[in-house]
Amino acid sequence: MNINILKIALIISILLICIQNSLAAENDFGKVIAWANNEPATVEGIELKINEPFIIKADIESKIDGNVYVQLYEPGVTKAYIVIEGPSQIDEWVYNSKVLSGWKKTYIWTVKPNGEWTDGKAPLNLFVQFNKAHDEVESIEFTIANPYILDEQYSGPAPTTTDPSSTDLPPSQGSPGFGVAGALLGIMLAVGYRFGKN
Repeated sequence: MNINILKIALIISILLICIQNSLAAENDFGKVIAWANNEPATVEGIELKINEPFIIKADIESKIDGNVYVQLYEPGVTKAYIVIEGPSQIDEWVYNSKVLSGWKKTYIWTVKPNGEWTDGKAPLNLFVQFNKAHDEVESIEFTIANPYILDEQYSGPAPTTTDPSSTDLPPSQGSPGFGVAGALLGIMLAVGYRFGKN
């Protein structure tokens, strides 16, 4: 195998790492990875009808001993969603006190548009605050999804989500770039092997 093929394989490996890391928000106190309908956040291009359920999932990991506070919220004045099932309602806090470094938890909400806002986008955000001590606080905040809500009623089936017990696994299943890059790597290695034999 020649040096050029090894360089290409190294570049693809670095790209794969970048793709994986782009799915996570992280700071010195913790890490958050989120999905909407199994698509890595921030999800754009979704169209939802009134009462059409969708799944919000967040994997949260603490790097500190302390408290972790979680909130699913809408930034607008008009509240466009209601929670059908989940650990909290929109704008309510979930409190995790006295967690240890390495603590991990998955939160799953089933949410649907309530009809109060239609014919426009309605972002849904996640806020996670890590408190190490009274004055040592870091937070992670981002938009999980920014759906366009149609002025139509939904009448289809509910969405499905992955098993929350699999939270220790990396989120490679949610990254379409991983499969494409892996296939390209395999092709390049096969071509390099073939040229190496000639």
